[in-house]
Amino acid sequence: MDLTPAPLFTDVHPGPAGGEAHWAVTSDGKRIRVGHWPLTGAKGTVLLFPGRTEYIEKYGHTAAELAARGLATISIDWRGQGLADRLLDDPLTGHVEAFSDYQKDVAALMRAARELSLPRPYFLLAHSMGGCIGLRAVMEGLGVQAAAFTGPMWGIYVKPHLRLLASTLSKVMPQIGKGHNLPPGTKRDPYVQSDPFEDNMLTTDRQMWDVMCDQIAAHPELALGGPSYVWLREAFAETKHLSNRAAPSLPAITYLGSQERIVHVPPIYERMENWKGGRLEVVQGSEHEVLMEGEAIRSSIMDGLEKLFLGTVTT
Repeated sequence: MDLTPAPLFTDVHPGPAGGEAHWAVTSDGKRIRVGHWPLTGAKGTVLLFPGRTEYIEKYGHTAAELAARGLATISIDWRGQGLADRLLDDPLTGHVEAFSDYQKDVAALMRAARELSLPRPYFLLAHSMGGCIGLRAVMEGLGVQAAAFTGPMWGIYVKPHLRLLASTLSKVMPQIGKGHNLPPGTKRDPYVQSDPFEDNMLTTDRQMWDVMCDQIAAHPELALGGPSYVWLREAFAETKHLSNRAAPSLPAITYLGSQERIVHVPPIYERMENWKGGRLEVVQGSEHEVLMEGEAIRSSIMDGLEKLFLGTVTT
């Protein structure tokens, strides 16, 4: 695998010193971006799977917090977002042809981690859509010693009276040539630009909200808006498929904001109740992005991650 240098923006809210990014090519020819923050003497490497609309730079502060606990980090721009290849003529519409395609991105990330000689063992930290991708990956043998999920997308939240309509439209619209369109209620503009901080569904912390706003304003090429009907169809199918599979034999923890309003919550409870060696932590006062909350919440979560990850390391 040939890795070539890629941009890593460090002008706005950068991660720890020494970060690098590379282009990697997937088995089906898509160019994705991987970014890593090496750490001398690291006790292992965290594979950080971002959510839908996200990008590597958003997790610079997370990489710094992990580095303070002795862990290196590698992350990814999934196909269709960040600086990875966009899949539609309209670059602001989130899209994927099949959710299984994201596993090709995972495979490219793992090849990059090996080529970069990132220190083992590996651990998974996966947020939202990344939690859906990560769940399939660990079910299929991803080489990590423990997994952590934050606000995982193990179900698609739609208001109860609209669920049947949303599911039907996600199947019908692609059949009539409108699969690349945005579903009703979604927006082409990034959420942090189209909506105010007040009563937002991501974070209660103004400083972290500003981080997200500042990064998109400085680098609009990172921006992404709502998902396509095809993405929605594939997400419904993937979450249903995963709900019928048993959890892997792997130490795991899931952090769920008590005010979660973006992903469907019941599948998270059901999954963690049936995950041997797994547990659920409800983060009081938090919205969807628990890693983008205030310092006290982040610090508590990082302590939990350190205990989970490094507790599996034998010396």
